[in-house]
Amino acid sequence: MSKKTLIIVLLSCAVLLGATAYGSWHQFYGDAVPERFIVRIGSDADYRELEDTLMRGMRHRRAFRFYADRIGLEKGFKPGNYEVREGMTAIEVARMFKLGKQRPVQVTLNNIRTKEQLAARLARQLEADSAAWMEAFRSPEVLDELNLDTLSVFMIFLPDTYEAYWTESPRDFILRMRHNYNNFWYMKRDKALLRTRLTREEAMVLASIVTEETNKKDEMPRIAGVYINRLRKGMPLQADPTVKYALRDFGLRRILYKHLKTPSPYNTYINKGLPPSVICMPELAAIDAVLLYEEHDYLYFCARPTFDGYHNFARTLAEHNANARAYSHALNERKIR
Repeated sequence: MSKKTLIIVLLSCAVLLGATAYGSWHQFYGDAVPERFIVRIGSDADYRELEDTLMRGMRHRRAFRFYADRIGLEKGFKPGNYEVREGMTAIEVARMFKLGKQRPVQVTLNNIRTKEQLAARLARQLEADSAAWMEAFRSPEVLDELNLDTLSVFMIFLPDTYEAYWTESPRDFILRMRHNYNNFWYMKRDKALLRTRLTREEAMVLASIVTEETNKKDEMPRIAGVYINRLRKGMPLQADPTVKYALRDFGLRRILYKHLKTPSPYNTYINKGLPPSVICMPELAAIDAVLLYEEHDYLYFCARPTFDGYHNFARTLAEHNANARAYSHALNERKIR
């Protein structure tokens, strides 16, 4: 073999080896994810489920399987909510599931009236199902740890958007809500609470009624003032939303005389004082409205017949009855039954 031929052969081998090496390197370290996707792996999922889900969105599948086998991913992957990002390598994807580097989810809680609704909302956003959440709400161990009961546990959930891991257990999430609730009240609001002569829990119950009475934030302190006046005079609150809660008919548009007789500890027409617990998840604005309630001598209020969302306020029953007749007439004209 001539020297020139030998050089050509050696160069050809070098090119071939280089191409092979680059191909191997690219399989492991090159772009394996052409497009971002989310993977949710439940606590009871098996490795085949994880692998099948990943293979549908990845390139370099052989490299992934080789490296996953090398690090024992089949026996050591962690459940959770994962973001497989565009441009990740096969090695990065495998390591992410091995180390459990899951992506937090945003848990939004608002416009909720019952524990059952809360359990369903949480189940749609976190791994545990609604039955597991309801079990946690009733668990003596969890309630003892929180120093709460089955009625008061609902009120520690404040409307907001929270960051959580999808696999977070109901117990851990509830404990976190208790800590958040205490921080919400600490110092500033606890100081303002003294003016109301209510406990935290009583203020939350009253705020839930205010929430259901109006969505006008500027009117909330005045409505809160009406109820505080009635509480201090020993008058029944006569709050229509408590009747709806007693009936569990939240779509009821008109409260009739027969509804006012509904036997329930939540019916403030037949029971004096506050209901046993909140009748909805109170809005933060309503809680602050109770703490900063408007001082006045109103004892009654009724929705305006203009249906603008605001209310007419009255100091005497005669004034209130006139307002109520005007509103009832407006309902009749609109054929609202």
